[in-house]
Amino acid sequence: MTAVSRDEQRSNASLVSPPSEVQEPMDWVSALAGEGPQQAVALRELHALMIRAAAHQVWRMRPALPDPSPAAVDVIVNQAADEAMTALLGKLHTFEGRSRFTTWAFKFAILQAATEVRRLQWQHREVELRDFDMPNAPAHEHPELYAEGNDLAAAVAAAMRQVLTPYQRRIAIALLVDGVPIDVLADRLGTNRGALYKTLHDVRVRLRAELTANGYLPVPRGSSPRRASSDSTSRVSPTPTAGTP
Repeated sequence: MTAVSRDEQRSNASLVSPPSEVQEPMDWVSALAGEGPQQAVALRELHALMIRAAAHQVWRMRPALPDPSPAAVDVIVNQAADEAMTALLGKLHTFEGRSRFTTWAFKFAILQAATEVRRLQWQHREVELRDFDMPNAPAHEHPELYAEGNDLAAAVAAAMRQVLTPYQRRIAIALLVDGVPIDVLADRLGTNRGALYKTLHDVRVRLRAELTANGYLPVPRGSSPRRASSDSTSRVSPTPTAGTP
């Protein structure tokens, strides 16, 4: 990897215009959904915005790239901008006007650029879907805190084994412990981000309910300990989750 020089940083900064600096001379949705010269102008301006946004994100994440050369960055920027623009046009009808259109569009390019960088970063790294190992609490100078840490770690381990399916445990470990990017994991498993987010949501619900029922987490306001315990029983049966093979 090569370091980013100050000259390159200044040059890149001049290419990036935040949404507040992008002029909006028209109704973007109408122009993009229409036909003729107005649509052509809108498409050209939108693509320029996507390039600026993608460049901002890719250059910010440049140290993580296997090849951080300016030429490689330029390829990633253009690819991310094209894909982000395609995604935005496919969801044009969902724009509700709660923010500026350029702000909304900027997010598409930022997300796509980050996804491209993470995919390249992990392209030669193996993703191991390993099951849960019993954690040990970190050493602490106070024996009581060390004992409490071990007790909580044991409770979490027991809860993971009792209320999660093997698939849920492996997904949770990959995303939350091993730090595999969710889009990379979705690609390796042939699934999608939504299915993995659903799995993580179910993991959190089940673990929270089990640890609350066993006294390791406080009972939510408005719930009695008896009700929390009853709710946990109904939620923690290890049934398959969306995306489970």
